Amino acid sequence: MTATHRALGSAGRGALRLAVYLGWTLLLIPVQALAVWLKLPLRHRLPRFYHAACARIIGLDVRVRGRRVEQGPVLFISNHSSYLDITVLGSVIPGSFVAKSEVAGWPFFGLLAKLQRTVFVERRARSEVHRQRDDIGARLDAGDNLILFPEGTSSDGNRTLPFKTALFAVAARRIGDRPLTVQPVSVTATRLDGIPMGIAFRPFYAWYGDMDLAPHLWQVVKLGGMTVEVEFHPPVTIEDFPSRKALADHCQRAVAQGVAHAVSGRHPDPLPGDAVPADQGAH
Repeated sequence: MTATHRALGSAGRGALRLAVYLGWTLLLIPVQALAVWLKLPLRHRLPRFYHAACARIIGLDVRVRGRRVEQGPVLFISNHSSYLDITVLGSVIPGSFVAKSEVAGWPFFGLLAKLQRTVFVERRARSEVHRQRDDIGARLDAGDNLILFPEGTSSDGNRTLPFKTALFAVAARRIGDRPLTVQPVSVTATRLDGIPMGIAFRPFYAWYGDMDLAPHLWQVVKLGGMTVEVEFHPPVTIEDFPSRKALADHCQRAVAQGVAHAVSGRHPDPLPGDAVPADQGAH
């Protein structure tokens, strides 16, 4: 690590953030567990409140473009570059995640995933596709929003991997008298303490390949504030496309374009609160 990178990290800041994060999490675990057990409406609202606070605690400034579909259920389709995506998306979307089955067995984080009523899927077992589709469909029928990462793995954050189409089969489901709403979402880490991250700094957010979780998390909490841009793209339904592959390809293109614009810093639509140059403000 270079001297510049060392300057970005503070062990004292990291220790404080971890202590506050753990205290906050341990405080809410029994509340959410009780809400899930009793099937209280709070079980839907509390995770978003929890994640929004966690984002502030660990220094994530989540900035939103576009408009989230509020009338559910909605299947949100997002790129995936880090475990931090859970906190980022969880802070702006009231819903549950679709995650690989291994997550259920992770210490601590597996418990948090279960408390958010995550749908666990075995991505490599073709024989399980129909059952998993039915499990996801049942949650959507119940009115729950779900967040799916169809890349199948996390990337380096600078690009979007091809989307796997298997779980898009659930998009053919009808909710009452209408087709299921599908909304693509782009998530991109763009700035570190106000400085554009670029390829060099983006691995401070992205967690992929053979990176170890604990050292990466420790580096994250030591750093200054990171800006993460979330862009909600126009919603679609399966009826807009000739096949689920065409739907998957459309979602991949929309998400990839959002990531590319955010990475380049030349997005055609400014974030709320951003200054608009005078020559663009007059119409």
